[in-house]
Amino acid sequence: MELFTAEKINALEPGPHVLFVAGVHGDEYEPMLAVEKLQHSLPNQLQKGTITLVRVANQSAFRRSARCGDDQMDLARTCPGNPDGSLTERVASGLSKLIETADYLVDLHTGGVMFDISPLAGYMLHPDETILEMQRKMAWACGLPIVWGTEPTPQGRTLSVARDAGIPAIYLEYGGGTGIRIQAVAAYQQACVNVLSLLEMVAATYTPQPESEVFWVEDYRDNSGYLQAMMPSPIDGIFVREVGLGRFVKQGDRWGKVVDVINGTEAEVFCDKGGMVFLRRELVNVKQGDALGGILPISEPGKIVIYA
Repeated sequence: MELFTAEKINALEPGPHVLFVAGVHGDEYEPMLAVEKLQHSLPNQLQKGTITLVRVANQSAFRRSARCGDDQMDLARTCPGNPDGSLTERVASGLSKLIETADYLVDLHTGGVMFDISPLAGYMLHPDETILEMQRKMAWACGLPIVWGTEPTPQGRTLSVARDAGIPAIYLEYGGGTGIRIQAVAAYQQACVNVLSLLEMVAATYTPQPESEVFWVEDYRDNSGYLQAMMPSPIDGIFVREVGLGRFVKQGDRWGKVVDVINGTEAEVFCDKGGMVFLRRELVNVKQGDALGGILPISEPGKIVIYA
């Protein structure tokens, strides 16, 4: 049984090997469409090196229209997996081995049906300064309005496999919820071509974004990139949001409320910090502890670094 399909494109001239992965979660569709389009467009653009494209890494989850596959394991928490384990563990093992063959990794995501996320390019704050600097360049090249570096210790991710193998790696986020955002598909296509342009693998050129237009955060605090822990719901119920993506808020501003329609109670939710709203809950039937959204601690374009 084929766990996932990896399409390889080789140029005549040798060069780096770049791996683009979509569909780590089965309910994140725009990355799959973007990689499928790249499969058709890149053979005519690639001048040197090798590109490997994985359209749907987690086919079991895709068939279920869900984040996780039949065994209920999260592929993004299972790497490097187990070749003799459950389905997700086997996929994680195969995907991890593929990552270890690459020189660069780009992993494309959305918020799935659960979250809506502002467009961003992210990376782990790798302890190797040379790798970290390349990741910064790759993320910046993507042309998205937010660049986000987070602490480097998480395990189970594609990026943690790349981290341990010394491979520069970034991930992209854009949108979520239901339906397809064509602008996200187009932005992802362009971001991937920009990375290849940065690596001088295609003839296309790009103009780097001016720093005055990009919100750039590097956050070394523990769990700084863990979306599922942000702004936990105080009770079970229906989440009624009051704040939109991209809005600037202050700590203590109203975020919304959770209404327990079974017991007839409700709990107000307030912003836990000030900054820019970049993450919003879309799946509104929530349990106590579910993440309701997230705020980046930045109030204007430019770069900030947070150590503690």
